[in-house]
Amino acid sequence: MAPKVLVSDKLSETAVQIFRDRGIDVDFQPDLGKDKDRLLAVIDQYDGLAIRSATKVTEKIIKAAKNLKVVGRAGIGVDNVDKEAASKKGVIVMNTPFGNMITTAEHAMAMMFAVARQIPEANASTQVGKWEKSKFMGVELTGKTLGVIGAGNIGGIVCDRALGLKMKVIAYDPYLGQEKADKMGVEKVDLEALLTRSDFITLHVPLTDQTRNILSRENLLKTKKGVRIINCARGGLVDETALSELLQSGHIAGAAFDVFAVEPAIENPLFNLPNVVCTPHLGAATTEAQENVALQVAEQMSDYLLTGAVSNALNMPSVTAEEAKVMGPWLLLAGHLGNFIGQLTDEPIKAVNILYDGSVSKMNLDALNCAAISGIMKRVNPDVNMVSAPVIAKERGIQISTTNQDKSGAFEGYIKVTVVTDTRERSIAGTVFSDKKPRFIQIKGINIDAEIASNMLYTTNKDVPGIIGALGLTLGTNGVNIANFTLGRAASGGEAIALLSVDSRVPAPVVKQLKETGLFQQIKPLTFEATQS
Repeated sequence: MAPKVLVSDKLSETAVQIFRDRGIDVDFQPDLGKDKDRLLAVIDQYDGLAIRSATKVTEKIIKAAKNLKVVGRAGIGVDNVDKEAASKKGVIVMNTPFGNMITTAEHAMAMMFAVARQIPEANASTQVGKWEKSKFMGVELTGKTLGVIGAGNIGGIVCDRALGLKMKVIAYDPYLGQEKADKMGVEKVDLEALLTRSDFITLHVPLTDQTRNILSRENLLKTKKGVRIINCARGGLVDETALSELLQSGHIAGAAFDVFAVEPAIENPLFNLPNVVCTPHLGAATTEAQENVALQVAEQMSDYLLTGAVSNALNMPSVTAEEAKVMGPWLLLAGHLGNFIGQLTDEPIKAVNILYDGSVSKMNLDALNCAAISGIMKRVNPDVNMVSAPVIAKERGIQISTTNQDKSGAFEGYIKVTVVTDTRERSIAGTVFSDKKPRFIQIKGINIDAEIASNMLYTTNKDVPGIIGALGLTLGTNGVNIANFTLGRAASGGEAIALLSVDSRVPAPVVKQLKETGLFQQIKPLTFEATQS
């Protein structure tokens, strides 16, 4: 029997035809995604679900989808899919990460032009018969300084276009290396310098704990008087209330927003202000982009359902079914090692070396490399996957090298990941025991044996009395339960580490309390996603 796919959002007829041509039984109901009850009632009939942003694939939908094997999102963002529930159910979630980069970058440039020359207001005035030529005095882009927050795929295209307009481009991106910045022709700066020097600021970062409210009231007040701010990335990156007040005070000259903290944006502090341009999340809304991502998702889903080939999956590595049986735990380990080191590294990474020893050195190292790099790049982009991670790393000028050796030792096999920055090297190693559970076995050259949990706490300190007591007392007093406690030290009285598994993420105030004891050099809460393999 042919696999059956439901298309519950508006995909082009060409994309739907791809399913048919590949022998897929496709049910095209482009408005079904808006009716949650109807979708819930029929979802168990399908092997695949192709969506855009209108369909909400909730945990309830996933549970009802008894036969569902893959969800394909025509676009980048998958906020409308419960990835954790899908992973637990064994449902692959795919996206199309590269289909609308140019379109979104072009929209950011269009918004910059619009706010620089007050085009929407001038158009509205002229259309009603006014001729207010002197009212709409604009500014040129040529010679102005553009501050780009996030110089990845889309941000990089914006940098290139802005340079073509003879703008001076400065970029803030913790993961942008100097060599890559030089190649792009941009000046790499810290956030403080970007805020104080930019005539225009455009944002091109995902919404994460690190980027949320990156343009806070405090940072907006640091900006150069007369700056204009463009956000075509994600709502929640800018304090919209503070921006509104600073627009009205005259400190900020203009703003152009395509995304908002709450969408659909029926009301917003930025609405009805002079020289504010607003569009309803149109970044990817071009005929070309919508067609590209639709065709791409149809091909990807067909490949998986017919041949088992996996590409652009957010919750499953791109390996064959045969490899996955053996490699599954090792792929999970590689991702966790990368994720660990990525969460600890705030400065640009220049190089990554991945060492494979013993039995693991004979496996599919390309897939394992991708899993490790994906883990490292999670902090840069939470939606990164095994396909897009190496591309992103390459674009950022990160050198990837692999060493494999077949040595006998304490472990049948292990993986060691080392990252190099301008100031230091950081490494972590892990293995998979006979129970198929990944473990950390070495951090900073210090031997440990730690199971990996969803929430962990990592600390470094001198090997002195009181460490265990301080951790236990502080966490216990604040209601954080310790599930596992692992210690390691280089030598008596020397450098030491602790790695704790906890039942919930350690809150920032608790981390602050631990820092105030003066016992710890570094304290870092860590999170690890469960990954279906």
